[in-house]
Amino acid sequence: MEIIKKKQIPKRSLKRSLIVFVGNVLGIYLISFLGLGVKVSQFDNILLLVIFISLVNAILWPILTRIAMPFLVLTFGFGTLILNGLLLNLFAPTFGIEINGAALILAPLAMAAVTTILSSLITIEDDSSYYRAVLRDAKKKTKTEVKEYPGVIIVEIDGLAYNVLCEAVKKGHMPNIKEMIESGDYSLRIWETDLSSQTGASQAGILHGNNEGIVAFRWIEKSNGNQMMQCSGIDKVPELEKRISDGNGLLVDNGASRSNLFSGDTDNVIFTFSKIMEFKKLYNKAWYSVFSNPSNFARIIALFLADMIREIYSQIIHSVKNIQPRIKRGIVYIPTRAATNVFMREINTSTLIGDMMVGDIDIAYSTYLGYDEIAHHSGVRDNDAWYALREMDKQIKHLTDANKYCPREYQFVIQSDHGQTNGATFTQRYGETFEEFVKSLLPEDMTLFAKMSSDEDHFAGSSPFSRDKKKIKKEEKEQEELSDSEVIVLASGNLAMIYLTQWSQRLTYEELNSYFPELIPGLISNEYVGFILVKSQKHGDLAIGKNGTYFLDSGEIEGENPLEGFGYNIVRHLKRTSSFEHTPDILVNSFYDKQADEVCAFEELVGSHGGAGGDQSKPFILFPSNWKVSDDEIIGAENIYRLLKENLTELKK
Repeated sequence: MEIIKKKQIPKRSLKRSLIVFVGNVLGIYLISFLGLGVKVSQFDNILLLVIFISLVNAILWPILTRIAMPFLVLTFGFGTLILNGLLLNLFAPTFGIEINGAALILAPLAMAAVTTILSSLITIEDDSSYYRAVLRDAKKKTKTEVKEYPGVIIVEIDGLAYNVLCEAVKKGHMPNIKEMIESGDYSLRIWETDLSSQTGASQAGILHGNNEGIVAFRWIEKSNGNQMMQCSGIDKVPELEKRISDGNGLLVDNGASRSNLFSGDTDNVIFTFSKIMEFKKLYNKAWYSVFSNPSNFARIIALFLADMIREIYSQIIHSVKNIQPRIKRGIVYIPTRAATNVFMREINTSTLIGDMMVGDIDIAYSTYLGYDEIAHHSGVRDNDAWYALREMDKQIKHLTDANKYCPREYQFVIQSDHGQTNGATFTQRYGETFEEFVKSLLPEDMTLFAKMSSDEDHFAGSSPFSRDKKKIKKEEKEQEELSDSEVIVLASGNLAMIYLTQWSQRLTYEELNSYFPELIPGLISNEYVGFILVKSQKHGDLAIGKNGTYFLDSGEIEGENPLEGFGYNIVRHLKRTSSFEHTPDILVNSFYDKQADEVCAFEELVGSHGGAGGDQSKPFILFPSNWKVSDDEIIGAENIYRLLKENLTELKK
């Protein structure tokens, strides 16, 4: 085989080197000035120490990171701060400087933080030093024979709707995406999710070509002892992957999975939830690209802390300006936002660049969670959301720029798994929670269990390292409540599910009216409910609204069409969902106000997805324009899998 292009060498930037030098000096001086563990007799000594440490890092850092790699991975990178601090502590006394206590961590952080701030102020986006460090290690892993066909990097921007993407491009928030579109080298298409417009169903379809049976984010399996299955959890997701995988996933042929829910049948995984408990797979050589530069991880932590401050400021501004709709975001959300919007983002980009520099993998799929997390809590088009997209656009620029230094070409696909639709929640509008409303329509003595949050699709609270005795006990108690409950109410955005668990089968429309005469009339009369889906023994699948019924099997409509405004393909989606084994007795979808472009989530989220209505079911895909893609509309995540799989096969011919 022959190398298909001449690889460029990242150039050294004198300006960038100067900024790093000044940033490091000021960082150490700042910690000294604040009295946080650094003692300096003369300012000149800091200059000499920084010069010396730079030389030491150039020689020793590649060796140290290679030796300490398992430790760095198991500490998720925080070990690099310790390594940096130990090097400073070791050599600082030679220059009359003492670095002790908290300064072992604070000094490297301050050095990276000041450098990052200076780079932003002087608008330097030069990553050549980082590329050089990654490329240096990649050369040792690169095979002498380079593959002739291009590889593919698929970037998923979680939760970004086609229309919001277009608006972001138009407003100048995503100049690099705009350049890709206008270059003519890429084609932008809208596609439509299945009814379950959430990450679990979409990634199952995209990565495994099968999302059959995934009703929503979370559902009850009556035939399985009323067990609750969901698209999160360290035991649930691996089980779900076993169900949907046939061994021919999108990534099975020399692929890599980075920060996804499912693996796509590859073992080359980082932060992939279906294999998160397989600790042997945690140690992955792709991590080296995160630690290749001694200040890279400290920079990530500095950005992490800055994002926490930005979120605190945002909460204050939203409160002062009384921005509506608004939910209480709280203290816990502050680091959660920073983890998804910064930490995971930077890890994804670094490891993907490392993959590209080595040039061996044929396909990588990586999920970027930041926009979705922020849109849930701040709003789909809030300033916070636009900020997340601006930062995401920079990541795409880093990836496409890295292509210049790779031994082989990589093509790019940028896509989303679903969108989001804004709106005040059911509780905010109605004055009580949806489960309280459902309970009011049933006999008072019936026991009810409800779980109305689906924001765990970002792996929140589900880390294997956070499963202490208290959490395990809480899960056991929840399972007891599930077993004892006669009614179970679940939410997935503006989609809600009602299960009557005294019966092992799905109750028919006629049975529901016989046993609970107030339930269906009460649901459909609520002004914030758009329609419900039930199965009639006589008429088959029914979509029932306030003033009409859609007989889905026959296509007849009695009265007003309850599905008006929910999309041309809504009947198709409802019939497919109704055919699943574990579809609830009653599936409830909120109203959709087309003029205001709002739905009403049954959980406490400003931007939501999971059901039908608005942009939540309208994601996008941006792919190379020379790919073979039919002009027919793309409906369902399984068809995205086929599109990607077919073109990957074509590239290898």
